[in-house]
Amino acid sequence: MTVYVSVHQAPALDPEEVASYVPEIKQNTYAEFQQCFINLELGYIVTVYEAESEDAVRQEFDRIGWPVDTVTEVHFSADAAGLAAIPTA
Repeated sequence: MTVYVSVHQAPALDPEEVASYVPEIKQNTYAEFQQCFINLELGYIVTVYEAESEDAVRQEFDRIGWPVDTVTEVHFSADAAGLAAIPTA
């Protein structure tokens, strides 16, 4: 499976609305939810999913009912510990 990062714009987002999507997100029908980052004031959402293809991620958002601006395949990722472990000159 491949990791994809997606950006969504959802103005006037509130915590109750976010919570209302949780049952649909948990179904993981076409893509598997990994993580999300949300700014309620700006209505800005970044999601991380694993899927077989970009189309599968887009299908998942269509099924959930989330608009999506971009879906981008991830080729490399590192957390703080992983970054610290990379040797530098």
